[in-house]
Amino acid sequence: MTIPLSVLDLSPISTGSDARQAIRNTIDLARQAEAWGYRRFWVAEHHFVAVASSSPTELIALIAAATETIRVGSAAVQAGFRTSASVVEAFGTVDALYPGRLDLGLGRSAHRIPSGPAAAAPPPARPTVVRDGVVVPPPFPPGQIRDTRRLAASLEVLRLPGAEPLDYGRQVAEIRALLDGTYTTSDGVHLRAVPGEGADVQLWLFGSSGGESAQLAGRLGLPFVASYHVSPGTVLETVEAYRAAFRPSPRFPRPYLVVSADVVVAEDEARARHLASTYGHWVAGIRSGAGAGEFLDPDTAPPLTDDQRQLVDDRLRTQFVGTPGAVVARLSALRDLTGADELVVTSVTHRHEDRLTSHRLLAREWGLSGARAA
Repeated sequence: MTIPLSVLDLSPISTGSDARQAIRNTIDLARQAEAWGYRRFWVAEHHFVAVASSSPTELIALIAAATETIRVGSAAVQAGFRTSASVVEAFGTVDALYPGRLDLGLGRSAHRIPSGPAAAAPPPARPTVVRDGVVVPPPFPPGQIRDTRRLAASLEVLRLPGAEPLDYGRQVAEIRALLDGTYTTSDGVHLRAVPGEGADVQLWLFGSSGGESAQLAGRLGLPFVASYHVSPGTVLETVEAYRAAFRPSPRFPRPYLVVSADVVVAEDEARARHLASTYGHWVAGIRSGAGAGEFLDPDTAPPLTDDQRQLVDDRLRTQFVGTPGAVVARLSALRDLTGADELVVTSVTHRHEDRLTSHRLLAREWGLSGARAA
């Protein structure tokens, strides 16, 4: 069974490059992804690191303007940094010119900073599970992030003084009400989002555990994205929680699940492994608390230290790296294991040309309509 493939892009900045070029690369990749037959092109939201996707709605507008048919969306808007009205009005503005093409993905964002004894305590021991070649490692404990000062500083800058994020369930309810024109304040005043009300956007929730996001998406009958590429150790419980909580909705009579994966594809195994060899450095920066740095050149980067390798071992073992046939076989196994209705892939390499090649080869091997002659 072949299911749709989509693209998740972070607008990564490589050593020797800058944010302007990263955004141009994202636009170029979106155009190519549309031509190759990918269903969606999503952009992530990250702040104060070496990725240029800090303003997803504006980037979505640029991508929509540069493409014709591919769906464009956020993966995901960090809801804790915005009011419900600002999210709906922004997407409504883009939808006014590109109706029916937008996916409004919401994530809980960094509501809490891991700290204290609870964060430092290791999780209960859990063995690595390998099913049909899909690795499900023990979950990564947030308490292993050694320095949270950068995260704390980012939260301080991204929020207005004294502001606290809304309860996530309440914010999702507000966004839905503003979109469908039923929003009323606590004292009975009816407010309309202009633009925004009636916008033809599809709401998605994203999650990396079996907690609030997965359960809320299920209860509301919304499509859901489980993050295997960020949190591979929790993907099975995340999927199970979504399905267990699911209640049919008019648009989704049954669960609709997308699962993410990180891929690097090349014509031969050795080339793919070389291109992916600095992925561990990038993840190590994130998990150390320093944040995502510039993506290193594999031709010149030093090998990972033992300490770095231990910190990112689960992500290295769950990255899909190799020839088109080998990667497609592993992605098919991930599809079968999770029962995904769609897969979304992200690919980060130092050179933009190698990233294009990775997505092109994967699209062709998967059998996407536009890639067969590419």
